[in-house]
Amino acid sequence: MIPRSQPARPRHDDRRRTFPALEPLTGEEFASSWWGNTWVEALEDSALDRARLVRGRAYAGRGHVDAITVTPGRVVAYVHGSRPRPYRTEIRLRTLSDGDWDDFLAAAAARPDHIAALLDKDVPHALATVADLLPTPGDLIPDCSCPDDGYPCKHAAALCYQTARLLDEDPFVLFLMRGMGEREILASLAHRNAARSAAERTTAAAATAVPTVPAREALAPRSLPALPPPFPAPAHPGRPPSYPHSPGAPDPLALDLLATEAAARAHTLLTTGTDPTAELTEWQDAVRLAAAHPGSGLTASTRALYRDLAAATDHTPTDLARAVAAWRQGGLEALAVLEEPWDPPAGSFDRARPALIAADFPHFRPWRNHLSTRTLQLRFGRNGLWYGYESDADREDWWPRGTPDTDPVGALAALLGR
Repeated sequence: MIPRSQPARPRHDDRRRTFPALEPLTGEEFASSWWGNTWVEALEDSALDRARLVRGRAYAGRGHVDAITVTPGRVVAYVHGSRPRPYRTEIRLRTLSDGDWDDFLAAAAARPDHIAALLDKDVPHALATVADLLPTPGDLIPDCSCPDDGYPCKHAAALCYQTARLLDEDPFVLFLMRGMGEREILASLAHRNAARSAAERTTAAAATAVPTVPAREALAPRSLPALPPPFPAPAHPGRPPSYPHSPGAPDPLALDLLATEAAARAHTLLTTGTDPTAELTEWQDAVRLAAAHPGSGLTASTRALYRDLAAATDHTPTDLARAVAAWRQGGLEALAVLEEPWDPPAGSFDRARPALIAADFPHFRPWRNHLSTRTLQLRFGRNGLWYGYESDADREDWWPRGTPDTDPVGALAALLGR
């Protein structure tokens, strides 16, 4: 009798991951996430024999599936059946093209909430549909060394059910099946963000160039003019130098954060005479810090910073990303609109729905200072501005979008990009 293979440690090759055999399942469901359940539905909708699926579920639940190896386009494991020798079983599926991956990465990099969701091991519905990441009936192609010619056989069905448990814990397993590993995805997102930041710095440097005087003109004999007035304060705080990583030295990211924060506060004190952070709560200051560093969460070190800021204030990275989006929409006032529903007095709020109806937007429902449809929302701030929000249909997962406006129709137009 051939013994079961020993559980293997997960591989660190970005294009090959091996997971030890999963413990027997005590419950009935193999997945709780929407993408894990989509995987199971693709298997069950393409099966030709429901009885084999039932036996496959039983095999998976009792732990008959050994260590699972995932590579691009393939999931492989040995599955124990009624005979002493286990069967080599695999599931194949199509990998994405370079163009599909480029569309996916561009969509992920364009929205900080998508990046935050991926780092939090969540897959937004909108992002999953960009490149058809999830399988549909017929995408999963089973193969097994057993003599059963069912489609799928019970061993392949068991492997599919166990794979759903892996996807539930880590959606990057799905990305690897489609052809790209976790490190490769995060590196590409970091590269795209760095390129955008470099372009912004080049534009800012060109706009703030200091005029010069030719040396011949400066040294020509003449009477000395009156001293010029002091230079005006720069429009933006300066950028700190790059800090190289060195063993035993402070963390370069921490040094960069401290230097950038000091420069920003010094610039504000110079131009206004006040410290803008003096009255902020710990949570508000964490949001402000994250909003000032758009690269947070893209690399291993910046992901740690993003998680630490969220954990230190008893929030999740997704909470922090949502608050950062509000802060960038309008600072402290916009953050208050995100977090503090209130009851506006009679007046501007009551006139908003007739104005929207007149502009052919009749389906907004009021609740406190909110006006909502299934995917769009306007929130009225205490400062008299309207703030746009957006969500996937019927998910109540609202994210700040657009530019605030005193007119609800104007705020909605900014939200819709009109």
